[in-house]
Amino acid sequence: MQVLSAAEMQACDRLTTERYGVPSLKLMRAASTAVASFAREQFPHAQRVTVLCGRGNNGGDGMMTARMLATAGLKVTTILLGSPEGMAGDAAAAWRELASPANGLIHIVKTESELAQYKAALDTDLIIDAIVGTGFTPPLRGLPLAALHWIKDCIAPILAIDLPSGWPADFSAGSFDGPVFPADAVLTFTAPKPAHVFAQLTRRWDQPVVVAPIGSPDAAIRSDLTLTWAGSSHTLLHTPRPADSNKGRFGHVLVIGGSIGKSGAPAMTSLAALRVGAGLVTAAAPEPILPQVAGIAPELMTVPLPANPAGQLSARAITSELIDSLTAGRTVLAVGPGLGQAPGAVKLLTHLIAHANLPTVIDADALNLLAAHPDLLARLTQSGKAGRTIVLTPHPGEMARLTGNTVAGIQADRLSSARSFAEKHAVTLVLKGARTLIAHPDGRVAVNTTGNPAMAKGGSGDLLTGIVAGFLGQYQNETARAVEAAVYFHGLAADLAVREVDERTLLATDTVREFSRAFRFRSRRPNGYVWLQGLFLTSP
Repeated sequence: MQVLSAAEMQACDRLTTERYGVPSLKLMRAASTAVASFAREQFPHAQRVTVLCGRGNNGGDGMMTARMLATAGLKVTTILLGSPEGMAGDAAAAWRELASPANGLIHIVKTESELAQYKAALDTDLIIDAIVGTGFTPPLRGLPLAALHWIKDCIAPILAIDLPSGWPADFSAGSFDGPVFPADAVLTFTAPKPAHVFAQLTRRWDQPVVVAPIGSPDAAIRSDLTLTWAGSSHTLLHTPRPADSNKGRFGHVLVIGGSIGKSGAPAMTSLAALRVGAGLVTAAAPEPILPQVAGIAPELMTVPLPANPAGQLSARAITSELIDSLTAGRTVLAVGPGLGQAPGAVKLLTHLIAHANLPTVIDADALNLLAAHPDLLARLTQSGKAGRTIVLTPHPGEMARLTGNTVAGIQADRLSSARSFAEKHAVTLVLKGARTLIAHPDGRVAVNTTGNPAMAKGGSGDLLTGIVAGFLGQYQNETARAVEAAVYFHGLAADLAVREVDERTLLATDTVREFSRAFRFRSRRPNGYVWLQGLFLTSP
């Protein structure tokens, strides 16, 4: 699913009408039908609804929604912020259709002071925010800003049409400090805008942000942002396996990592690769910790790596012959979890970059080694430009070390940081964090919208490395989608898992129990609505 800028969304609407013959008023009716249906589904106990409308097309969506809800028997109050005089186009048509006593109470508010007269409208079960939408340029001022202050003590949930009023549709970086309406659900149409995938639009991370189709043909939905939603790649996982499947068809993942005190990291990576369906998984770890790594699952195969008396990888024993024997017959390499940064680890990574021509996932200590040894990163870049699939999975601190930037600098413009690094070094870069980014060597970036604060705990990254490696082993001809699906899947499993426990108590390995449900989850509902954020009220 493409992400469209505000201007591209407006162009899509024009093209839908002018080239494909779908009247703009028909699009508004479809949008309003979607909102009315969504409101009744998500807020089934709401019998009293207050709809706040602006004078533009977003307000027109609200007016039509108000009429539809009133027709369905709900008690509806509509408040128009501004005079209806001078309204034009579809919004004017929506106003004419609404302006009837049969459609509930209708109040016209022309000045900020008049809002105080309608406090009774806040004694409601649901507020629908239809004040301003995609075409709005911040900040809120005048009547919309007064309405924001007016609702501040209202406890009713708020459903935003298109965007919570005040949010810039093209938001994608840094922080936005302007006044914005709160929201408990957001329903937009046709395609997400940058704010839908980058911003925290709702009061809680688990509340829905949903895209509804309204009749725009696929040919009209075009963008030059080279920005997509990572959840679209989850469909890669929905194809049933052939009846004559065998383990050789689903990849052999080699996990290399671990050191004294860090045996859990490669164990979790290996477990994740097994659980997401890799045909075979082998863990190679320093011999002193191998029993702990092997204990994660009886299905896991192991290879002892030579260690020095301190229990670290022995630099003397790392040879090209050892690397050849380790990688022979493997299809994917995952290196770094718990590896440490001793000389043996440096030598190991050097040989892996030079001699192991396998799709490779690099994480944790291996990332820090790349940052500390620019010559290794340069060799890795050469390997990527030669066509090798290389995936780096840094968190912001690791990304800062890789780039020589600060964490604050990375976080201020995550999109540019990830995209430029992936292009420069010919790698797929997974920049972890809230709204993880998957940047590809050709400049495309996918934004992930699953995941939650419970994942801010040791072990989450180790699991992700194993999931990415496991999917790369199974979908060797779909590497970009495999990585995107892995990131989405990981966050989704955590979203499912945290429903049963507190955000503070969830362990990284608790999410593994939800892998099966995460495979079966469908973000696109039978009605065509796509859930970018949040889970359905019913079980997937």
